[in-house]
Amino acid sequence: MIRAVIAIAASGVALLPVPIAREPRVAPVYDAVWLWAGVKAQPALATAKRLYLLQGQVEATDPVRYAAQRAAIPRLGNREVWMVVRVETLAWSPAIYDQLLAALERWRAAGNRVVGVQIDFDARTRHLEDYAAFLRGLRARLPSDCRLGITGLLDWSANGDPKGLDALAGMVDEAVLQIYQGRHVIPGYQAYLAKLDRLRLPFRIGLLQGGEWAPPPGLEANPWFRGYVTFLRNPD
Repeated sequence: MIRAVIAIAASGVALLPVPIAREPRVAPVYDAVWLWAGVKAQPALATAKRLYLLQGQVEATDPVRYAAQRAAIPRLGNREVWMVVRVETLAWSPAIYDQLLAALERWRAAGNRVVGVQIDFDARTRHLEDYAAFLRGLRARLPSDCRLGITGLLDWSANGDPKGLDALAGMVDEAVLQIYQGRHVIPGYQAYLAKLDRLRLPFRIGLLQGGEWAPPPGLEANPWFRGYVTFLRNPD
């Protein structure tokens, strides 16, 4: 299905953009999108230059297991791809690392331009140094040409320990701060974003398709701001 959408775009047929948000000040442009398992193909996929695709999940079972979330290997041509792993626990065995690296190799071997791995983990704000230590070990195992990204909580910018934030800054290539939880925009997200100047690492803002969004003053001028990633969802 994804290939069908891409083929339509390549043929030159105009595709109507799907609004990112109800906020009229935000242009309906999909430069980067998350695509989770179970979300149907839609026109937004044809316009995105950067795709964050869920590949697997590390489940906090006993023992901890790595579960693939995509039945087939995608074939996305030359578009920039980030392989996303949803993580419930950081207690990884050597086998978990091996499974992730094997999946990365398979995706690349299929012709996909996988530029990075994104870890989707809800790290607690007061334990960011511990999270940075985990990421250091993961980064040491990744190929040298593979970037490392993470998702982040809004609370990090407001209440994160400076040492923890500095540790992350030296370990990841980007963090995507999500202004939503589940299928709802977090009430009062503007108050958290007002303190983005505490971050000293490249970041993007994660939007919810169809959700509210009003950019805070000075966002575009922030030297660490890299743009948006929109979480696609099926129509209600």
